[in-house]
Amino acid sequence: MNATIRQLLDTADLLLADTGEPATPAATPVPARPTALAAAPAASTATTASRCRGAAFALRAALESAVADRLAAHRAPRAIQEGTQRAAFLWLRGCAEAGTARRAKAAWSQLCLGCHYHQYEIGPTEDQLRAWRTEVAAIVALLAH
Repeated sequence: MNATIRQLLDTADLLLADTGEPATPAATPVPARPTALAAAPAASTATTASRCRGAAFALRAALESAVADRLAAHRAPRAIQEGTQRAAFLWLRGCAEAGTARRAKAAWSQLCLGCHYHQYEIGPTEDQLRAWRTEVAAIVALLAH
């Protein structure tokens, strides 16, 4: 597992672990110089729905990165590596076990649904994201072998 995938999984964990309560002033370190990042709102001020959607984006990116690493390791054509995710998942069937490829495609499809915002749909729940997090971590581990 590369560092980017690890960071994306950690980001999803942080978003899911956030309670939504504002940080206490004593616990917030004051930067030596004000920066643009210091002026940005903290993650704890985000709503549950936005944290869940953000975690879905992080998990989808981690899965896509793991698939890209697997394709690169198996020397997939450049057109596949730089093409659509649909093409990547089709090619993955030749680079990984059939069950792993199916799990990866299914998880990616669910994460895509969780990432898209529609006014008439309720976003993914924290429980769904935790299940997806477990599944993505398992798939990433399988693809790394």
